[in-house]
Amino acid sequence: MIACSPSTQITKSWTDPSWKSGSVVPFKKVLVVAPFKDESSRRIAEDKIVASITKVTAVPSYNYIQPADTAQGKLDIKLKKDGFDGIILMRLTDVNKSVSYNQGTSYGGWYGYRYSTPGYYSEDKTFYVETNFYSLDGNKLLWSGTTSSLNPSQFDQTLDEIIKAIRSELIQKGLIKE
Repeated sequence: MIACSPSTQITKSWTDPSWKSGSVVPFKKVLVVAPFKDESSRRIAEDKIVASITKVTAVPSYNYIQPADTAQGKLDIKLKKDGFDGIILMRLTDVNKSVSYNQGTSYGGWYGYRYSTPGYYSEDKTFYVETNFYSLDGNKLLWSGTTSSLNPSQFDQTLDEIIKAIRSELIQKGLIKE
């Protein structure tokens, strides 16, 4: 049963109660920020998020934010001046390690022969990624979600699963169009 479930899923989701889907025009231009551990992972993540959003102009932060853009207030003014109305921020928040014991098995055999396999310990890692969607109008958090990915083996594949789950949720909440 567990093997059939997706390895990445949304575990927590929150939407600002004042946000009414359809009452406001969805966002038109968003900045995508994914401050991962290394620059390569950051660029891959931002590019994949941008590619997944087709009805909204999405810009990766590595193409927009300059080293001189360190003051939050000045960056907000620059974003608004350039027509941005939202920000998507994705970041790794936690890695949870757990150890479990897998009991061995024993099989009855012919003529009193028994076959058994020893038990063993296995370590599972669950990666938690938080994604936030902000409106630049009033610098307001409109949506926040956390995904969990159990034992991810490939960064690209896991990132695709996370983005698919987040994209679906943002469309459902009316923050982006399909």
